[in-house]
Parts: sequence; C-alpha cells; structure tokens
Amino acid sequence: MRSDFAVGEFYHVYNRGTDKRKIFLSQADYQRFIILLYLANSNQPVRIDLRRNSVEKLFEADRGKDLVDIGAYCLMPNHFHILLKEKVENGISLFMQKITTAYTMYFNKKHERSGVLFQGVFKSEHLATDNYLKYIYSYIHLNPVKLIEPTWRENGIKNKLKVKKFLEDYQYSSYQDYRSGHRTEEVIINKKAFPAYFGRIGDFDEMIEFWLSFNE
Repeated sequence: MRSDFAVGEFYHVYNRGTDKRKIFLSQADYQRFIILLYLANSNQPVRIDLRRNSVEKLFEADRGKDLVDIGAYCLMPNHFHILLKEKVENGISLFMQKITTAYTMYFNKKHERSGVLFQGVFKSEHLATDNYLKYIYSYIHLNPVKLIEPTWRENGIKNKLKVKKFLEDYQYSSYQDYRSGHRTEEVIINKKAFPAYFGRIGDFDEMIEFWLSFNE
C-alpha cells in the first residue's frame, strides 16, 4: 500500500484502463463507479445491493468514518480523475484499493472477462500550490469536452454554446454539483474540506468560461 501521501494535503488521482481499453461501457457502469465513490469512502466493507435498495437509498447509507475528502471527479470512457484530500493516514491508498477492486470485480462479472482492468497502480500528483489546486478543478471538469471537440486544448473551442450545454448535461462528473448542488450524488464531495474558491454564485462559471476562452 502506498504511503507517499500526507494527511491534510491535496492530490489529483487518476488511472485508465489497461491497454487504454474502455472501462465504462454503459450507463450502469458509470453509475456503479459513482456509487462506489461514496460507499468505498469508508472504514467499513463495501456493500451494494441494488435489488433491495434504490440508488438514492445507497447515497443515504451510514458509511462509518470517511477515509478521504473528495473535491471533484470526472469519469471518461477509458479513464477517471478524482481530486482528493488525505483525511486519515493511508486513506487515499485504502480508498483507491477499495474502489478499483470492487469496480473490477463488478465489471469482470458483468462483461464476462477476467484479469486486471486498470493500468497498474493509480497515478497521483501532489497539489502543493494554491494555483495548481484551483487549476485542477477546471482540468477535471473540462475533460468531457474532448468527447465532442478532441483538439480543443490545442486549437480552441469551435462551438462554445454546444460545449457548455454538453458539460451541463454530462452526468458523470461533479460539474453539476458546483453549478446547482441539487443532485443525489452531491453527497460524494465535501466542498468544506477544500479552499472556498467558489464562494460566490457565478465563481465556478467564471472559471470555466476563462479556460474555455483561453485560446481565443
């Protein structure tokens, strides 16, 4: 188990499918990983029973003590990004072990495969400066833009209204939780554990607008 994380520090954690394969093949796959973002963040074993519980009920479950604080996340077809704060010693390592193991077991059973799903041990970056930490919010939440404009970072946005609408409708990130904050999934993130970059209404939108317009 990795021990290169410090309690109270912030980290950008990410990984992709082995051989760049897709790790989310359906809406149900995305939903399972999002549920795990909540339930695996616990000192208790992960238990998911969708036959007896609705998705909403799972997000109300008593998890015990959190391992990490989650500030943002985004799931893409073949990879994921999560902004984490180490809350207890070895919290990030244990959380990532629980979530990737549980998801791999689910995925392999559902899709009738075996073996590893993710590309080795998860990767991480220490967000040691305030500027870097604030930038990661936009980096993570703007990842889905690549799905409709693959070269936007190099060449700029061709249709900004289309991109904004796409981001607003994208269900597999915490983007909507920073714009409205009225989703069942909003309990996954703990905004209070991170700097108050978006304390005023419109702060988050201003940041997104800045980066979408950066190459203009």
